[in-house]
Amino acid sequence: MAERTPPLTVDALRSLVAAGEIHTVVLAFTDMQGRLQGKRFAAPFFLDEVLAHGSEGCNYLLAVDIDLNTVDGYAMSSWERGYGDFAMRPDPSTLRRVPWQDGTALLLADLAWEDGGPVAASPRQILRQQLDRLAERGLTAHVGTELEFLVFRDTYERAWDSGYRGLTPANQYNADYSVLATARVEPLLRRLRTEMAGAGLTPESAKGECNLGQHEVVFRYDEALTTCDQHSVYKTGAKEIAAQEGMAVTFMAKFDEREGNSCHVHLSLRDRDGVPAMADPATHGSAHTSDPAAMSPLMRHFLAGQLAALRDFALLYAPNINSYKRFRPGSFAPTAVAWGRDNRTCALRVVGHGASLRLENRVPGGDVNPYLAVAAMVAAGLHGIERELELPEPCTGNAYTEAYAQVPGSLREAAALWSDSALAEAAFGAEVVAHYANMARVEQQQFDTAVTDWERFRSFERM
Repeated sequence: MAERTPPLTVDALRSLVAAGEIHTVVLAFTDMQGRLQGKRFAAPFFLDEVLAHGSEGCNYLLAVDIDLNTVDGYAMSSWERGYGDFAMRPDPSTLRRVPWQDGTALLLADLAWEDGGPVAASPRQILRQQLDRLAERGLTAHVGTELEFLVFRDTYERAWDSGYRGLTPANQYNADYSVLATARVEPLLRRLRTEMAGAGLTPESAKGECNLGQHEVVFRYDEALTTCDQHSVYKTGAKEIAAQEGMAVTFMAKFDEREGNSCHVHLSLRDRDGVPAMADPATHGSAHTSDPAAMSPLMRHFLAGQLAALRDFALLYAPNINSYKRFRPGSFAPTAVAWGRDNRTCALRVVGHGASLRLENRVPGGDVNPYLAVAAMVAAGLHGIERELELPEPCTGNAYTEAYAQVPGSLREAAALWSDSALAEAAFGAEVVAHYANMARVEQQQFDTAVTDWERFRSFERM
């Protein structure tokens, strides 16, 4: 595979720093929850010291809850182990300007222990491991993520102070594909498109969605690791840009009882020569055959693996309590472990033809960690390829009403499936399985002790 040209080269960064155009460099990694964590450096210091040698960060950053509270149960980081550091090693291929922050560049880091070994539970490392397994078969994965979000005409501070009640959505009605409705939010959407382009992403389109104030900006697919890097940069950048506009966006899977925020993940494979590998070789590249959407044996096995592993790997697609509120019949979020051709009622949808033939995983929501979701898809596909699993017939009707196995309905169920999965341990290793099982345990335990608004409204007077 040819070495990628980064959005910003190190030599270009040196010139921009010397000219006074760049004064700050952010070094960050994506944590378990899919958030960028790291440090801001003075640009000259970064070039002189950090670029070559890296930096350090407390290893509790991969062993905390959503609120960054230290919690027990993690083997890699604890009070008993002293909460030491891991190394943050810059990946120059991810270097880019951050147009929405004055004079700022950003690059992502891989995490390593003091002895140089990789941090196995790091999401980026988990994906790298699966991509290496794929590469052993002469294959690369290309991925696109379609990330939905809700826009509110309130600041993040006001949203917090109000307990996230009474917020004003950017649109008061269903804006799905509406050009008029999206024009109301175009100043924000335009900034997302143009400034992400300045950060090295390739924006394709923006459109309205079904929920009030719901929108989606889509970027061109790329190699799997690059797409996940870009996803993390975009998600953080979108929040920063919205805040600058006096607005707030949320990517949570289910904000209210209307449609949730999805993150459909599209994946295709190419061989070592860069030739698309999912179409039947007899029909590849032709739109004039009798079935231009015919799948190669490789794709059939890969897709069969998705079905076989989906319940075991659901924790990596839906990592939070709230994630499971999306999975309701007739919601455009899947409940059935089924596949179909261009069938949005299924968890797995096959779309495109010839070189564009690919699968779409409709299970992840906007809260997904992209590295973990794509790693799960690759691992599931390899399971199918290695065992030459047979693909069942597609669903041609309404998968919500047919007798298929079901997507797990709660974090508790998904965590149990993950913890007991021989398939997960074989693909990811015992350390990773235990680490993310503990993440789910902590989240479930905290939810089980919380008292919700629903309970107060239901019980305060009438119980």
